[in-house]
Amino acid sequence: MQSQTIHLQHPWKKNSHKPNLIVFPNLKFHKPKTQTFSHSLKTTYEENRPFEHLLMVIEKGGKSSKLLWNGTQYEVVSINEDVSNQFWEFFIPSGVKENYIEYVKWKFVSRVFSSALQVLATQAMFRAMGVGYTRSLPSAAALNWVLKDGLGRLSRCIYTATLASAFDTNLKRVRFSTSIVFSLSIGIELLTPFFPRYFLLLATVANIAKQISLACYLATGSAVHRSFAEKDNLGALSAKSQTQSVCFDGLGLVLATLLNILCKNNQRQLTSLRTKVEAYLWYDIIVSCLPLVIYPVFSAIDLFGIYQGLKHVHLQTLTKDRLLIILDTWIQWESVPSPADVSKKEGIDFPWCKGRKQWPIRIGCVDPKDPLPKFSMLTMCSLRSEDPYFICMETARDLQKGVLLSFREGADTTDIIMGLLQACHIRKTLLLRRKNWEQTQEADDISDSAVSEWLDLVVDSSKRCAGWKGNLLKKLESAGWALKNILLSVHEQVRYRLLDEQ
Repeated sequence: MQSQTIHLQHPWKKNSHKPNLIVFPNLKFHKPKTQTFSHSLKTTYEENRPFEHLLMVIEKGGKSSKLLWNGTQYEVVSINEDVSNQFWEFFIPSGVKENYIEYVKWKFVSRVFSSALQVLATQAMFRAMGVGYTRSLPSAAALNWVLKDGLGRLSRCIYTATLASAFDTNLKRVRFSTSIVFSLSIGIELLTPFFPRYFLLLATVANIAKQISLACYLATGSAVHRSFAEKDNLGALSAKSQTQSVCFDGLGLVLATLLNILCKNNQRQLTSLRTKVEAYLWYDIIVSCLPLVIYPVFSAIDLFGIYQGLKHVHLQTLTKDRLLIILDTWIQWESVPSPADVSKKEGIDFPWCKGRKQWPIRIGCVDPKDPLPKFSMLTMCSLRSEDPYFICMETARDLQKGVLLSFREGADTTDIIMGLLQACHIRKTLLLRRKNWEQTQEADDISDSAVSEWLDLVVDSSKRCAGWKGNLLKKLESAGWALKNILLSVHEQVRYRLLDEQ
């Protein structure tokens, strides 16, 4: 990508040894006139000799031009036209990060094969409704189509209203999960010709899945584009994204057309059979079964492209999971990883890929349905009015030991970061003596020495984290992380309030 730059040379120096610099003897200027820039740039001078040297190079939109003096006026003469740069700038906006190019490459792979599958699926549904056959009723086909679209849009509204916060906290996971759902919906649509009596049921289920995927794609699009923008040019990124989608989908349509042409060529070869009825029967079988054979291959390529593309999306927003990666690295090395480094460790972040972590950190409040542990009760009793949060040990319903971090109403971004930092520091200490602390927590009667040891651990970790505060916040900002807000889920946004604050 070439930016719009102008390279100026300075010919106003005498006795210069550089060949591109010019000496102007006895140069006199007339009163300047209003100049308009077009293909020819004109400025008239009174002079004793012509200027034939290059004065200026202008680069714009992949084109380079030079400013020359022809003896009476200046002219802008085209040097070359870089067609590849023009083609590149048609798809890629200016002011984007380097990882955006890799993202677009994998988007191309995904959109082409996904679009081809959608074309084949639409053809399959038309065959299931009998479009093109005399036995079909146009009114019944239209009614079925309207019903499936209406139910799909209703499900889309319910989905977006229910899982709105997940689009921010688990963007990659939700986007890839809904891509799998979208791929499965195409498979359901391809089955409609084999079960025409259940067309409405199959088509409605497939359309509901498609509408959910579309809602997720639109909801997460702005966050993905913002991660690539360097100059807050979200409008340009969105426009180029639509251009890419249209062009890539067009190539997918061409791919589906080529497959249909291949089927027609097979039909011509089948005309050598005994009867035309048998030829058309074989052709119908090929047309119906070919998408089912192609579907697994194209779906695998589509999902692989989406997965690889999401790897190049480096989100700068802070969530609980990203903060845990950053703070664990800080406690060990006192350095803040970049969004790209955190993105590699974070991955798609599927729940079944995380594994069972020891002493996990949970943000929320004590569950009133569970019995209140003694450690939690002692911690809450020792709260002061100026404390923005408290940390205690807890036992989950599956008997897993963990660390509970609960924030006070009105806690700001700095309080959340420091609370998680202290929780990570405490968890690291608990893991060093995991068996002793597990036995202490499971004991019916907790000794005073254990309580004193826990309180000392909380105080020491608080002092240690307070010494890190200024340097940590400064390095977080310099690494490119957005510190204005921490994105938390609905359960993580629960806050407590002391009675004397009412």
